[in-house]
Amino acid sequence: MNGLKQHKWSWLLLVVCMIAAVYLVYNALDFGKEKLPVIREVGDFTMENVDGATVSRDDTAGQVRLMYFYFTSCPDVCPVTTFLLSQIQDELKKEEGVFGEKVSFVSISFDPETDTREKIKEFGDRFYADYDGWYFLRGDQEETRTLMRDSFKIPLLGNDATNYTHGNYIALVDRDNNIRKMYNAAIPQDVEIDEVVKDIYNLINE
Repeated sequence: MNGLKQHKWSWLLLVVCMIAAVYLVYNALDFGKEKLPVIREVGDFTMENVDGATVSRDDTAGQVRLMYFYFTSCPDVCPVTTFLLSQIQDELKKEEGVFGEKVSFVSISFDPETDTREKIKEFGDRFYADYDGWYFLRGDQEETRTLMRDSFKIPLLGNDATNYTHGNYIALVDRDNNIRKMYNAAIPQDVEIDEVVKDIYNLINE
């Protein structure tokens, strides 16, 4: 009798182990998980980095990106959102070979006439930006605003660098230059760092 009970429990343990193994494989392969939808493609652009190098859209293709439009004279949400991005940067850097290799950030000034390379570099330094994986760009003002409006659907009103009214969104862009998610950072504290990091890794593993 004891032998039968032991045999029964051995089979039960084997079944439980098999179920657990199937569950792990199921999750590892993303079966049953909804992928983030493709919203639209990011239009092509060519801009100047803080070191004077030319950076185009396709220079970061093949990486997952967070893209953000800002101006350095912003009195409220831009600095707070950039600080949020720096926190996400720090989370990604905890795993070697991710930030700057599989993931990059692209922050674009929509006020390039005021935002010189020096001002932008000073702005990035305030948030301990790692320039190996974080591009702070400036380009032609009208082309930048067209990109902001047409690809990202982010509104921008005003022409005075001290009085812009603008949408405050962070865009998650996949390796094929497609926007997959827009985080509303109008209240940056409401953007969950863990959620953004999770979404980034999901795109890395697609």
